[in-house]
Amino acid sequence: MKNNKGILQKTAHYSGYVSFIASIACIIFLYFKVDDLGWESPISASILASSFFFASMGVVLIVIGTSNIPSFKANDSAD
Repeated sequence: MKNNKGILQKTAHYSGYVSFIASIACIIFLYFKVDDLGWESPISASILASSFFFASMGVVLIVIGTSNIPSFKANDSAD
């Protein structure tokens, strides 16, 4: 059985890493802006929610990218 990853599965895998980078960027941005905005600001809450979303999406996309999805092509040859 071959273990070939399709283009969409490879794209999902790399997009997962990009999502983790976006999550870290949101946390760094909030770290520098929390003194100006405060923790009770809706902007701070939305940045924290964005960070959680990107991290969760990264986990899901990396799992999709590394999973062993079978091919659904119909083969005419008999084994």
